[in-house]
Amino acid sequence: MPVSARTLGLCVVGLVALSQTACNLVPVYALRDSQMRAYQLNQQNRTLAAERNRLAQENGSLQAQLSTADQRLANLKSERSKLQQRYAGLLDRAGKTPSPLSRDASRRFEELAQKYPQFEFDPQTGVSKFHSDILFNSGSAEIKRSAIPLLRDFAKILNRGDAKQLNILVVGHTDDRRIAHSSTRRKHPTNWHLSTDRADSVVLALAKVGIGERRMGAAGYSKYQPIVPNKDKKSRQKNRRVEIFVLAPDAAIAGWDPSTSRN
Repeated sequence: MPVSARTLGLCVVGLVALSQTACNLVPVYALRDSQMRAYQLNQQNRTLAAERNRLAQENGSLQAQLSTADQRLANLKSERSKLQQRYAGLLDRAGKTPSPLSRDASRRFEELAQKYPQFEFDPQTGVSKFHSDILFNSGSAEIKRSAIPLLRDFAKILNRGDAKQLNILVVGHTDDRRIAHSSTRRKHPTNWHLSTDRADSVVLALAKVGIGERRMGAAGYSKYQPIVPNKDKKSRQKNRRVEIFVLAPDAAIAGWDPSTSRN
């Protein structure tokens, strides 16, 4: 056989052998890559599954908390509704409760209001209002001398006829301004002190002009029961006041026990 033919034959045999070896090597590497990728995907799936379970548990806990919050909110709304209905009922009953004053006494109080512009009287409820400026100087709980005639006339009405059987509750109110002057704070540290001190002063002044102390009570509400919003000087002036509630002999208010009030 010529050399060239023999050489060509060897080359063909070599190519066949090489191709068979290559075919056996390529699937091994591909299998290892596939196995590695499958392992990684399996780990990722486990991690995602664990995260999904954790989120599901958290979601269940949040749903339970949300349900509890919704229930509490519903309870609060129900309680607020009941309180609103109760308050509305109290206001309705209060508006329908007639004044304990006789027609003659109401007429005299109305005449007193005409005589003193800073004194107000409501014939429907029997409530009298004294603007603080007519009774006190600013920041003071000492009754002005100029207010004594008004209080004396007020006492005369309550000591006449059927009105002698009635009790009164004196209530002090302030505006929303804190006690500013140091000299005033030494006597009345807060609006609570000022409102109650003024009510006490009116009670003592009425006692001096003839109303029995057993018939009277005193209270203070500080700044917390304004007539109008405290938006300017004029509105604050309205809120600074002393109110006197005329009470029937059997009235129970502010802890007043009618059965022992005259003992």
